[in-house]
Amino acid sequence: MKKTIVTATLLALTAMVSAQEVADDKTSAASSSAETIEKVIYKTQRFGFLSYDEALKSMPEYSIAQKSLEDLKATYDREMERAEQEFTKKYSEYIDGQGTFPENIMLKRQKELQQLMDQSIAFKNEAKKMLVEAERETMKPLYEQLNKIIKEIGEEYKFSYILNTDCNAYPYINTSVGEGQDINDIVKTALNK
Repeated sequence: MKKTIVTATLLALTAMVSAQEVADDKTSAASSSAETIEKVIYKTQRFGFLSYDEALKSMPEYSIAQKSLEDLKATYDREMERAEQEFTKKYSEYIDGQGTFPENIMLKRQKELQQLMDQSIAFKNEAKKMLVEAERETMKPLYEQLNKIIKEIGEEYKFSYILNTDCNAYPYINTSVGEGQDINDIVKTALNK
């Protein structure tokens, strides 16, 4: 009977040791499998990154567009300055005539000054809106061209995505983990063909 108990105990211990070894192997395999999956995910996600603003500014059309916008802004600035000079002249005349003008002329001049001021403020606000709209319309073809080139490069290099690194959005990109590639030069070359 003692022999049977000892034999049963030895068999039970052997089974437990074998079960533990199998569990350890499964844990090791699962860990190795997770590492492999992680490597596959990183390796299959090719991506590019660039400074969108830098690429945009490298376009030959960019300086032409900026010059056009600067000229338009200068035109609006000159008109605002002219209106300001007109207001200053009328205000000076109003101040000079305060002591000699009858009350009804003073009231008329005050209304004129108020109208000039209101018109000037309205013009400044309208000019700001017009400049924003002009910039949007002027830059639209450049954005479209740049986006088209980026898309073509993404397809050619089989990138999963392309990151814009402007505004410190991605202060660090570890290209050793995944398959990341700086495409600034590639984009600039394509834009300047």
